[in-house]
Amino acid sequence: MHSISICVGSSCHLKGAYDVIKEFKRLIAENSMEEQIELKACFCLGECQDGVSILVDGQIFTSLNKDKTAGFFHEHFLQA
Repeated sequence: MHSISICVGSSCHLKGAYDVIKEFKRLIAENSMEEQIELKACFCLGECQDGVSILVDGQIFTSLNKDKTAGFFHEHFLQA
């Protein structure tokens, strides 16, 4: 199972973390991957200057926003 943790700390929240969460939820459901991907919110991944930050299977990615989420999802979860 894959794990996605999305930072909802102050900086990431202001940069649209909750929009990113909603988009990931939509993409996970649209691709019937609820049993393959665990999505959760977390606080501060230490990359505040580059938020929205996410942790995917132990690796941090930064500068995500709602518009980049579908491309990120496709690249990391659908191209296997």
